[in-house]
Amino acid sequence: MSQKLHMNRRGLLKSAAAGSVLAATPLASRFASAQSAAPIKIGFQQHSTGIGAAYGRWYGRTTEAAAKLINDAGGINGRPLEIIAEDDGTDPKRGAEVVEKFANQHGCDVAFGTLFSHVVFGSAPAAGELKMPYYVVSEGHHVASGALNRYTMQPGITDVKSQVQAMAPFVANNLGKKVTMVFPDFAFGHDHRDFFSEAIERQGGEVLAKIAIPPTETSFTKYFPQIPRDTEVLYHVMVGPAVLTFVKELGEFFGPSSPEIFGFIDSLEAVDLASPGLEFLEGTYFWEGNPRYAQANQTQWDKDFRAAVGVDDNGASVSDPADVSTYAHMFGCWETLYIIKQAMEAADYQGPQDRAKLIEATEAISIIQEGPEHPQGAKVFNGKTHQVFGHQYISRVEEGKMVLAHTTSIADTFYPDEVDYTTQSF
Repeated sequence: MSQKLHMNRRGLLKSAAAGSVLAATPLASRFASAQSAAPIKIGFQQHSTGIGAAYGRWYGRTTEAAAKLINDAGGINGRPLEIIAEDDGTDPKRGAEVVEKFANQHGCDVAFGTLFSHVVFGSAPAAGELKMPYYVVSEGHHVASGALNRYTMQPGITDVKSQVQAMAPFVANNLGKKVTMVFPDFAFGHDHRDFFSEAIERQGGEVLAKIAIPPTETSFTKYFPQIPRDTEVLYHVMVGPAVLTFVKELGEFFGPSSPEIFGFIDSLEAVDLASPGLEFLEGTYFWEGNPRYAQANQTQWDKDFRAAVGVDDNGASVSDPADVSTYAHMFGCWETLYIIKQAMEAADYQGPQDRAKLIEATEAISIIQEGPEHPQGAKVFNGKTHQVFGHQYISRVEEGKMVLAHTTSIADTFYPDEVDYTTQSF
């Protein structure tokens, strides 16, 4: 990534603001010029059940909204886009089975959508063996670490290593340098444990304790006595259906005398901040991949994205204010679908025989402009590592809402390449 470190960020952001709204093509002529009238099939590996179900629900809504807009604008290479969803149960073994089903039963062109890192790890080998392009919408460092294969890419959402690297200076300079970490005991949590520990140490801080919790745990109070008394900052990132219980019990344990608290919004995705027992979060900070609450400087792209996926200014469903979205992550599905579209059009993709061309076209993408296709913000894709880099957001809880306090630069998230997938054969 060293060459990218010298990019003109001001120029990138200026160009990124120049995007334009996609215009719809008249219905009668939308797909008339395509070489084939057959749909392009995208296999959506959805966490409909299991610990990722809340994410799967909103990943599904976002995917459907993006696919509708793409089809309304003429599809991909003049062909309609068809989303074929299969539930993987947020389970690695079922994940691999779903990828095989996309290839052998549904005849999908690509697989897409996986979030939980252990499912990505379980599924990516099958994608490689089947020569199925696999566009994941996860956050683990698994892709950029070189642990997977050339068929697996993460072009629509940033990874944990880049996120925590950008967060650490803010934590050290504003909250404290003696940190205790609480994280889920699987690959995603281990990425936080390892990479934040390194990042805070570079800022002159230290991690006093690392508390790993099984992702299926339902009660957390027994873990909190492990937090050292001289902790200045409690860093938390939890996932799964018990996250509300986790945050409530955290507040009950500390009462009014808690250390500074910095959390990743994963601990409260799909959870209403107005839920009883969350009052103690007032004044605490969260990382957000995309701010849940519409901010004072909200872009037109964010307004349009919210309208398309059915989310209000508080990050909840417009039809049910109790149905809170996974807003910090789900944009990744929208943006990844548009990356697939961009790469397919660049490769003149016609079918599975063009999969290698599709991957090469994806690898050739570099600067990604902010706009209707990328409402979260401008990004830089590293074709060698198959990983995208982008802005990170830190929000502060103020009067029960999250208010943006700091936005990192894209360059803050860069780190040296650990793999060059382009040297691997197909």
